[in-house]
Amino acid sequence: MTDYLKSGLHKWAGDAYKFNKKEPYIELVTSPNNPDGFTRQDVVKGDKGILIHDLAYYWPQYTPILSPADYDIMLFTVSKSTGHAGSRIGWAVVKDREIAKKMTTFIEINTIGVSKESQIRAAKILQAVSDGCSHPNRKEAETNFFDYSYNLMAERWKRIREAVNKTALFSLPSFPQETCSFSGRTFGQLPAFAWLKCEGEIDDCESFLRRHKVITRSGKHFGASMKYVRVSMLSRESEFKLLTERLPAIKT
Repeated sequence: MTDYLKSGLHKWAGDAYKFNKKEPYIELVTSPNNPDGFTRQDVVKGDKGILIHDLAYYWPQYTPILSPADYDIMLFTVSKSTGHAGSRIGWAVVKDREIAKKMTTFIEINTIGVSKESQIRAAKILQAVSDGCSHPNRKEAETNFFDYSYNLMAERWKRIREAVNKTALFSLPSFPQETCSFSGRTFGQLPAFAWLKCEGEIDDCESFLRRHKVITRSGKHFGASMKYVRVSMLSRESEFKLLTERLPAIKT
């Protein structure tokens, strides 16, 4: 975005862990983080900073909700919350009215507004999800969206961990068990992507897996080692089944 704007007012400063300048800054906090799935907090801790929290994956099918999100600027998207990426709708919750106005002006200038049809569709989708969660007799109601999604993610993560555990070539991160205040469940992170590591002498994990007909995205695109790859956990069932069959069958 900073390259796109070509503004003399700001520039991309890189990894927050390496930022140590005593000057104004904007820190983007992605939590849960894409691609590794871990929850994050702000890093710089300066007195001249503005924090933007990207909470695209802060939903109870992906992560235990430990507390209500209450930050100055929070970003969300319908594509990650419900999977309706085609609607191309995101939204922000902003405490400062003047900042919110500037954000609205930016969108209007760069997109000539947001499709009303997409807004209506997204609003209907979110209303349906909300209605399912607020059913007056939930125990007798059909499984709501977040329960269904949690069960699907938990089942998929169980399957991919079983597949990876059958071989010494790969490993997956472990997540702490925490209790979700929304669902009451105690579980570890169930990210939308698996952060897979190739062990041993495999230095380019993406190329190695591609040779075995497994398409991933290299860690180099996320500022990490090429021994890591991002694997989608949201593919169609037929594709995910092939993934869990091919990983343990791979030989060096």
